Amino acid sequence: MGLNFVILCHGTRRAAMEPCLGVQATDHDFATIARSIVEQAIGEKLDGLPLPDPNAGRNPAAVALGQLGGAKGGKARAQALTPGRRAEIAERAAERRCAKERAKERP
Repeated sequence: MGLNFVILCHGTRRAAMEPCLGVQATDHDFATIARSIVEQAIGEKLDGLPLPDPNAGRNPAAVALGQLGGAKGGKARAQALTPGRRAEIAERAAERRCAKERAKERP
């Protein structure tokens, strides 16, 4: 069986990628995800067309700058904070985690 086979469903012919019961295909559909993975692996759509450019319409310099800033953001913030301020943030985070756990334990 190839990728273009058809099935009979409720007396009508439908493409194999379409669901039978009138449910719209979603991104969570197994066949849709599998098709997307294959297309990414081969670098083009199954019908031979090129994949859409994910950076189409974006400024290449801005994309590069955004990636650069995201890679160093957390480390730069940690270095800019004083040890006392980092301790305050850590204590507050620990208190919130404990509060969440206590809330889960209570019925």
